Formats: sequence, structure tokens, C-alpha cells
Amino acid sequence: MTQEEINNTNWSQSVAGVCIKDGKVLLARHTYGSGNGRLIIPGGYVKYGEVPEEALIREYLEETGVRVKAGRLIGMRFNAKDWYAVFAVEYVEGEARSDGDENSEVVWMDTTEALKDDTVPGLTKTMIECTLSGTGFELTPYQTSHPGYLYTQQS
Repeated sequence: MTQEEINNTNWSQSVAGVCIKDGKVLLARHTYGSGNGRLIIPGGYVKYGEVPEEALIREYLEETGVRVKAGRLIGMRFNAKDWYAVFAVEYVEGEARSDGDENSEVVWMDTTEALKDDTVPGLTKTMIECTLSGTGFELTPYQTSHPGYLYTQQS
């Protein structure tokens, strides 16, 4: 990561996404931090000037080689120092591959296997379950003079 990329990253905002295609979920084996060696859903930090959906699409492509479209918001974590948003995402195109840096491998794993696999952390399993259930908040159009998105519970 260049100094410019470091300076342009909002370290208090992060996103991730669950991509399920043909009964398989896309997971990346993390190479650092608390996720080292574990299969997690792809994601990363938001850059200044980006909205979460843009960051998610960029991070997915950088880390996995797969282009996705952000869907419903399925999870949100807030604490005193940061926030983390998780989306269900739709596969658009691309061949899954490791970025050779933040992950050592990228795999399509059967969702049933992923929910049983000991190398898949609990948070990732919970987000897979939320995606499979079809619940979450949908993007709701609205007018504003500032860029942003509104998610609401749909009935």
C-alpha cells in the first residue's frame, strides 16, 4: 500500500460482502491479523470520498478478481471508534483468484460446508446465514443534495 493510499483510507469505516452463486459462497483465506489463516468474506476499508457500496465493489475486485453488485444491507456493527457494514452481493463477472497479499487463496465453498468449517469464523457464518435467509434492508431511493444511500426494511 502506498503512502497516498494510506492517507486516503478512512480507517474507521469498513465493508464486507457475501457473494453466493450456485450454492457456493466466495471466501478468502486472510493472511494477517485476527483473521490470519481463516476463510472470511471479502471486504476492506472505505476511502475518503467513497460511499460504502463503491468501496465494497472496489475491495471485492482488488482482493478476489470478482466483480459484484452491492445488494441489501444484512449486517451493521457500530462501536465507539468505527463501523462495519456487510452486504449481500450479486456476482457479476470474473474468475476468483488470490490477490497474493491480503489473502493466500480465494475459494468458492459450498454454503453448507462453510457453515460447518472450523476455519470459517462465527461472524462470517452469521453473515452467510443472513444472506441465505433473504432478510435485510433494501436500498430505498430518495432525493438529496449530498451523495448517500438510504436502506429501509422492506415488507
